[in-house]
Amino acid sequence: MNRSYRMEYLLLGIAIVFEILASSMLQSSAGFTKLGPSLACILFYSICFYAFSKALLKINLSIAYASWCAIGIVATTIISICIFNQKMSAVGFLGIVLIIIGCVLLNLYGNPHG
Repeated sequence: MNRSYRMEYLLLGIAIVFEILASSMLQSSAGFTKLGPSLACILFYSICFYAFSKALLKINLSIAYASWCAIGIVATTIISICIFNQKMSAVGFLGIVLIIIGCVLLNLYGNPHG
């Protein structure tokens, strides 16, 4: 990885972590009826979008957004199954695998100039 991109990828990682935390708090907020999870959700999304905006200073939007979404989808799926006891079908799991494959392809071949 190019040294000049390390900070942006760190910021993208921070954005992803806080998006996952925010999504989990959104589930826990019960439609913003519980104050603690609601405030945490708003705080975590604020940090997430700030870090994501800074990551976009050097990372292409298409690659950054695909990575953010794919990792977020996979992580929140795991959280929803393990923590919130939600179920997923075999077709749902196939969809997750296809999202991962798409993200890997986009990161490997999606930037023709870099």
